[in-house]
Amino acid sequence: MIWIARFQPDASYWSTSVQTNSNAPEHARHRIALRAWHLALLRFVVTQDNADRLTLLAIAAELDAPGARPQARPAFSFFRQASNRLCHAIIHPQHPGNDSVLRGHLKRIDDERLKRALAAALAIETPRAKSVTTLASANRDLWRGLAPMDRKRT
Repeated sequence: MIWIARFQPDASYWSTSVQTNSNAPEHARHRIALRAWHLALLRFVVTQDNADRLTLLAIAAELDAPGARPQARPAFSFFRQASNRLCHAIIHPQHPGNDSVLRGHLKRIDDERLKRALAAALAIETPRAKSVTTLASANRDLWRGLAPMDRKRT
């Protein structure tokens, strides 16, 4: 069972994008497929099921050569190679170098929620940005040790 639904936008979806960029539909399709690839990767991390691995590889093949027949794929194979490396690293986390493969992939992800979800599923600690309360408490002692300012007006 394939869990990733195909997104079929209607004409109104493209109405604003197409006016500013003639390649907008192609970029949007690529962005949607890339997100589907990341979500398929997340699903494989959780289940480690062969069917989910095959779904990930099918999406990777589509990203490498959109619309091409499987037997006529060109030499470009970034997503297929990356998927194979990631699947191997997920299945065999104890092998040397696999941790760096997974961490390197996490660094490439722009979507913070997806990055955190993948990191949590992979049990990888990620550095968190300092919260606003932490910065505010650090500034509380900013003026400590200075003489009070004379507030008399002359």
